[in-house]
Amino acid sequence: QVQLVESGGGSVQAGGSLRLSCAPSRSIYSIDIMGWYRQAPGKQRELVALYMSSRTTNYADSVKGRFTISRDNAKNTVYLQMNSLKPEDAAVYYCNVKSARLQYDYWGQGTQVTVSS
Repeated sequence: QVQLVESGGGSVQAGGSLRLSCAPSRSIYSIDIMGWYRQAPGKQRELVALYMSSRTTNYADSVKGRFTISRDNAKNTVYLQMNSLKPEDAAVYYCNVKSARLQYDYWGQGTQVTVSS
C-alpha cells in the first residue's frame, strides 16, 4: 500500500508564505494527476491545484496568482507554494495522486495550515 507523506503545514500570519510537499512512500508509476485539495471546518473538501502528466496546471480561482503547484519528476514529489496567504486559506490540505491507467487514487493524511489575521 502506498502512503503519501505530506509536510510543510503550519501557522503563519496573513500575507505570509508556506510550502507544502508530498511524496509517495515508495516509487509509483504512470501518475496522471498530482494535486492538492483542502477542507476547512464545516466545509466540503475542495480542489486547490492540479498538476497533470502533460505538465499543465489548474488552480481554483481563489488561489490563482498566489499559489503555485510544481512537481519533481525524479522524486515523484509534488509541491504547493502558497504566497500571500489569507485567513480563508486556513484548512487541512490533502495531497492526491491518481492514475487512470493503473487505476489508483491515493490520498495523504492531511497537513494543517493556519493563517492568522
